[in-house]
Amino acid sequence: MPTTATAARSSSQRRRKTTSSRRDDEAPVIPILARKVREVEAKAQRGKLGPTNRVKFQVIAFLVREERARVKADTEITDAARAELLKRLDGVATILAKTAARDTSLIQLLEVDQATSPVARRMRRDWLLESGAELPPDELIITDNTPKITPVVSAALAEKQVVPASIEARQMANPFRAPDLTPRPSGDAPRRRLDGWELMGPLYKAFETGAGGSAASMELPPVPEFDRLSPRGLEVMPHQSRFLEAVRLGHREFLLADEPGLGKTAESVLAASVADAYPLLVVVPNVVKMNWAREVQRWTPQRRATVISGGGADIDAFADVFIVNYEILDRHLSWLSSIGLKGVVVDEAHFIKNLTSQRSQNVLALASRVREQTRDPLMLALTGTPLINDVEDFDAIWRFLGWTNGEKPGPELMQKLDATGLTPADKAFYPEAREAVISMGIVRRKKKDVAADLPDKLVADLPVELDDEYGRSIRQAERELGARLAAKYRRIIEARGDRGLAPGEIDDDIVRLVAHGELEESKAAGSGSENVFTMVRRIGQAKAHLAADYAVQLQRSVGKVVFFAKHIDVMDAAEAHFKASGLKAVSVRGEQTSTARQAAIDAFNSDPDVGIAVCSLTAAGVGLNMQAASNVVLAELSWTAAEQTQAIDRVHRIGQEEPVTAWRIIAAHTIDTKIAELIDSKEGLAQRALDGQAVEPGSSDSVQLSALMHLLCQALGTA
Repeated sequence: MPTTATAARSSSQRRRKTTSSRRDDEAPVIPILARKVREVEAKAQRGKLGPTNRVKFQVIAFLVREERARVKADTEITDAARAELLKRLDGVATILAKTAARDTSLIQLLEVDQATSPVARRMRRDWLLESGAELPPDELIITDNTPKITPVVSAALAEKQVVPASIEARQMANPFRAPDLTPRPSGDAPRRRLDGWELMGPLYKAFETGAGGSAASMELPPVPEFDRLSPRGLEVMPHQSRFLEAVRLGHREFLLADEPGLGKTAESVLAASVADAYPLLVVVPNVVKMNWAREVQRWTPQRRATVISGGGADIDAFADVFIVNYEILDRHLSWLSSIGLKGVVVDEAHFIKNLTSQRSQNVLALASRVREQTRDPLMLALTGTPLINDVEDFDAIWRFLGWTNGEKPGPELMQKLDATGLTPADKAFYPEAREAVISMGIVRRKKKDVAADLPDKLVADLPVELDDEYGRSIRQAERELGARLAAKYRRIIEARGDRGLAPGEIDDDIVRLVAHGELEESKAAGSGSENVFTMVRRIGQAKAHLAADYAVQLQRSVGKVVFFAKHIDVMDAAEAHFKASGLKAVSVRGEQTSTARQAAIDAFNSDPDVGIAVCSLTAAGVGLNMQAASNVVLAELSWTAAEQTQAIDRVHRIGQEEPVTAWRIIAAHTIDTKIAELIDSKEGLAQRALDGQAVEPGSSDSVQLSALMHLLCQALGTA
């Protein structure tokens, strides 16, 4: 028989359940809000919140306000019940505030008084219906807002626009573009089963978890029997032939995400020829403009390419291919949007991942205009590293390709998702959804699969001791930064109380909050104070001579070497050391003209007297071919795994005949060691999302934030 104490406890639990059930009846939406806010909080603890959870955060905030006002005004609720309900709503609001403190960009969402977007209104409707609320008819049927036609040239950019004289001549020579007589669908799209579901979050989740476990590459046609595309003296590789066959069969939108070094530039040039996508616009990093012009001439000699520089005074307006770098695209939006482009290629498409940047907005506005003007234009997004820190790095690329608008899938993708017969409530939806997006045009091949004869690649770490006075000052600065962070942490803990923390236990949320605050302050302060950025730069300066000396020894034993550094002063120090050592070196930097940069690359690849190329990690880490070397020295570490991979793959690419070794120079007993470890851990996201590998999910925090959290934990004695 149960004891008296057990019976009393059971009775008490029944009373609590009855009381809770009664209160839930009085405010049935509160348990839903409590569950949803915990979901948002859990996502925030892993890093930045994506669009779906930001909308969820917003809806929770205004439903809390709505419910609080209703509870206060309801005369049928007892004072005790009202106090309890308001207390529970305050608990939800507290979690919202705590989450906003972790991601300060959420604070502005707390000020929104009503659901504005269709996605937010649907979410609010679904939660209220789940709670059993009866809604008026006008709240049950939610239609999408009429899409706004965003001008390609914003008012802010209007004054910057240039129209080269030769372009005016082209427009006068052909004032009318050939009309597009293809029938267009009329009327609104039919309502589908998934129209009421929020789908962007589940799509990202499908990739984040690697649902389905397969490589993210659409099914391509077999290799054609004859190669009818290669010009005399050149040969298309089998994996390139399969891609081009898909273009020939009518596919026009691709995220070409092959690993760096597999010939994406040549594939794109030939794809434009197959699709007759002229005039073609190619948007590229400045460093590869000349290389793109060469590749057009090499693979499609019957076509003319022109490189746009500055105001475009020297361009060939009657060219087939217009090549422009991201930095000056804003000056040429007006005329580029008026010449009837039939294709757009965005090289290193991860450059547009930040949707708030002018660079991204320019590309997306122009892409939208091209789709308005041309039926089935060729749209190619090229990047071997589409994911940097978070799976939502896909967002801008998917928008460029027209697969989504950021809030929901486009009509074609929606049709594919609807055809699965599943919803995000079904576990089986996620592999099917991932496959649906892949079939839209993701092509991802790895070197080991398509270039079996490509030599191996090895990343080797070389720890160096910074044992001089400068090195000791760096370690002291690290300790002082850690102590400053620890002091902030302790002040917060003392102000709020330990809340049950065991001796030696730390609050991970407060650690993240302190580190995030320090990171934001560091970004605002720039180089004017001692912070994580200036500290890493000082480490690079301290390693410069040691890294350069190792490169000299390496060059004398193995031949040509590519030396990468992030900061100009490190490059300057290395070049001075090479000159003093009697080695001839060339330099590839961001401030060079395209002609000077290409001349340096050509000299490195063809001049036997040039032993070392000193390259900027940011300016020369993409699109270049430097396979005359098989050894790379990374004098400074990047903040992303993608940047490091791109740099190494300037050497490890098709045509390389020697095993490639990248030597990372790492300052022992400093934060440099932790940064190297964090960079390596970031590679797991792409392996899981793109390559279907069973890799454990890691943190989606940036390397900078993780490094600061490490310093703080180290100062607290828990790292």
